[in-house]
Amino acid sequence: MAKNSKNELRRSLRVKRQEHVNALPDSTRALLFLRPPRPVTSMIPSDAVIGLYHATLNEAPAAAYARFFYEAGHKVALPRFAAPGTEMDFATFSDPFGESDLEPGPYKALQPGSEALALIPDVLFTPLLGFTVDGHRLGQGGGHYDRWLDAHPGTIAIGLAWDCQLVDQLPLEPHDHPLKAVVTPTRLYGPF
Repeated sequence: MAKNSKNELRRSLRVKRQEHVNALPDSTRALLFLRPPRPVTSMIPSDAVIGLYHATLNEAPAAAYARFFYEAGHKVALPRFAAPGTEMDFATFSDPFGESDLEPGPYKALQPGSEALALIPDVLFTPLLGFTVDGHRLGQGGGHYDRWLDAHPGTIAIGLAWDCQLVDQLPLEPHDHPLKAVVTPTRLYGPF
């Protein structure tokens, strides 16, 4: 698929996701993604470092997962960028209840500060724009997660998504990393 077609797909999926999220009452959104389903938690070793993300406005929320894993005794990490164009790394998220340890990053998402301890997640929950029933993911287009996963083989990657983000197929490229599972408010796809 041509790059323009991939960008057009991203644009249409962003619109679809925004319309879906805008239609959800705040009270409903607050009840979704509270804890990972049992088949997902059964894939996670008890000492695993859990990588999550600080969700932007329309992304599937990950904050309750951060609290869940933190309370279960896992170290929790969020992505961090030193500057625009730099590679993504992960650092300790030590306050998932108050977020006092986060600051705005170069892409406007909240992230751990430069003094936060760097961590390498064993399990990585990823945001996405689109996904297929067999675990392929379309991200924002920066390639940050695919490059990070390429550099860290063996990491269990799991997507968090709204149901409306399911698509029949995606343009796949050699650098795209499939997910082990995708969690939506109504269904678990996988484990693959």
